[in-house]
Amino acid sequence: MAFTVADLVEHAVDLMPDRIALESGERSRTYSELDQRANALAHTLRELGVKPGDAVGLYSRNTIEAVEAMLAIFKARAVMVNVNYRYVENELEHIFVDSQMAVLIHERQYTPRVCNVLSKSATDVTHRIVVDDGSDVPIECTEGDAAVTAFEDAIASSSTDRDFEQRTNDDLYMLYTGGTTGKPKGVIWRQEDVWRVLGGGIDWYTGRPIDDEWELARTGAEGGQLVRFAIPPFIHGGSQWAVFQSLFAGGKAVVYPEFEPDAIWAAVQRHGVHVIFITGDAMGRPMIDALEAGDYDTSTVVSVASSAALFSASIKDRYLDRFPNAVIVDAIGSSETGFGGMGMAVKGQSRVGAPTVKADPNTHVLADDGRLLQPGTGEVGRLARSGHIPLRYHNAPEKSAETFVFYDGVRYSMPGDFATIEADGTITMLGRGSVSINTGGEKVFPEEVEAALKAHPDVFDAVVVGTPDERFGQRVAAVVQVRDGAAAPTLDSLGEVVRTELAGYKCPRSVWFVDQMKRSPAGKPDYRWAREVTEQRDADEAR
Repeated sequence: MAFTVADLVEHAVDLMPDRIALESGERSRTYSELDQRANALAHTLRELGVKPGDAVGLYSRNTIEAVEAMLAIFKARAVMVNVNYRYVENELEHIFVDSQMAVLIHERQYTPRVCNVLSKSATDVTHRIVVDDGSDVPIECTEGDAAVTAFEDAIASSSTDRDFEQRTNDDLYMLYTGGTTGKPKGVIWRQEDVWRVLGGGIDWYTGRPIDDEWELARTGAEGGQLVRFAIPPFIHGGSQWAVFQSLFAGGKAVVYPEFEPDAIWAAVQRHGVHVIFITGDAMGRPMIDALEAGDYDTSTVVSVASSAALFSASIKDRYLDRFPNAVIVDAIGSSETGFGGMGMAVKGQSRVGAPTVKADPNTHVLADDGRLLQPGTGEVGRLARSGHIPLRYHNAPEKSAETFVFYDGVRYSMPGDFATIEADGTITMLGRGSVSINTGGEKVFPEEVEAALKAHPDVFDAVVVGTPDERFGQRVAAVVQVRDGAAAPTLDSLGEVVRTELAGYKCPRSVWFVDQMKRSPAGKPDYRWAREVTEQRDADEAR
């Protein structure tokens, strides 16, 4: 018995070989086709010298080939390295070197950037497999190159047989996370552990651990096919696991490489999507704007689920208006904890700020001394998860020791998020401590202020940071993108909206207006960029 990504997908292949597994536009793969192509690519990786535990990079947008590559890497018992396709060369160099990847699979359009990194860096990359994406750039480097094979040639040249050795639950899964500060870090999990918290290995609703590796596939084969559309980039773990969940249960995963709100709804209509996965307001807001302005058949949608970024109350309410019979879900989690809990949105009852969720039994809030906080005390502590948690950060023993800690003999993952426990036992997320603002001794968490600002009718997006203040140490500052066609709101009008939900000391004391907000590909705020905006010029309005 092995609870690995490859084994769990193979069980679905064996029970449902002719079902469509992946669909993008007019292109598709049945479960049998997906399995055979991934088998061939896995054999090629082995022929290139990739051994169990070796790192293989995947540098791609959301495509059918990216899913085939992920599955092939797991079949070969290698460790996948997710490469953020928006990184600049020095960030790419860090991941190439830090991960010690032996083979890199990448889309053709990224070849010039890859070549520049390989020519100047002491990487371990010995071979590149290049996916044709319609671009016309040469696939070879002029200097410092690794050996190169076209993706389709790598598949055509190898056996499609599934004749790999037995895998184990200790096979590794690694996810590079940029977080809010510092260089990207690789979070290393046992595959069984990450499957338990992100892949359905613990029943989402009952909390029952699954002990039969065929259960997900068998349940899927006995029921109808669920169509899921994971919109965030695959460099984001939540999006990867949304697709894996679909494949484990014989579902159909819809994949598209670009985020275009109108095209998203056209795809929902075309493919009859049932479940939509997004990353907070960064995707949710432009999507609901497009839906309200357009004419799309969304009658198949039964759920819209958000995770990993702020999904503000005002945006949730608009989805509830458009989908009154659908379930609107706001979930919490991180690369270091996996799933931590979820809340169902109810019209007019959503909190301003980060979500309040029903946590699973292994999610806790701890005081600084490791004491478990009790419900209803109002104390602020750090979010922690026990049970199935990562092994460590890759190549970062000191950071590992800070994040993965023991209290009273229990090992916890504590990545730095602050939270409180409400009287009913639900958990309210407050945000990452590394970006909190200390103003006159009061701690302000940016996410709750950002959510309040987005309730202003003229605000399209907002990121909140702390700026220096002679009297209070820091002042609350807002970087705001105004809605198209709207005038820039005054600081007073912003404050009026914030004060309806939050204490006065949390109101922005200065504001900078920008034409375009910068966020990570996963939709998370780029606080470093926002601070740079505040440092480069005077505020547009301040008091």
